[in-house]
Amino acid sequence: MKPRISVITLGVDNLERSLKFYKDGLGLPTQGIVGQEFEHGAVAFFDLQLGLKLAIWNRKDIAHDTRIDQTPISPTEFTIGHNVGSKEEVDMIMEQARKAGAIITVPAHDTFWGGYSGYFQDPDGHLWEVVWNPAWEFTE
Repeated sequence: MKPRISVITLGVDNLERSLKFYKDGLGLPTQGIVGQEFEHGAVAFFDLQLGLKLAIWNRKDIAHDTRIDQTPISPTEFTIGHNVGSKEEVDMIMEQARKAGAIITVPAHDTFWGGYSGYFQDPDGHLWEVVWNPAWEFTE
């Protein structure tokens, strides 16, 4: 399998609330909710980086589409890592997330491996790590 992941879809309980968090709070570009004319089809896509999108879709609709019973939420199933170019940028994004209504689960701090990171949860409990890794360089 060639690595061609192009969409990361998060199950949400309230599409409008999550749209507001990601669009207005974090400033991610989107065309808003699409697919409302289809049963189980309402979804919003956000542009992340070239070739990668974030989607938010109602949990009940994911359960329907996959034919898997909806299960209780567990925020520790996975995290989304947002890597940035400096400690200051970690602090700035953590504050932006807090102002948008995120729950800060771990404030930004120096890590044991030499980096700097913090964690927040979106309105549906999904964990995001905002991290600066001194070994990684980014070109915009």
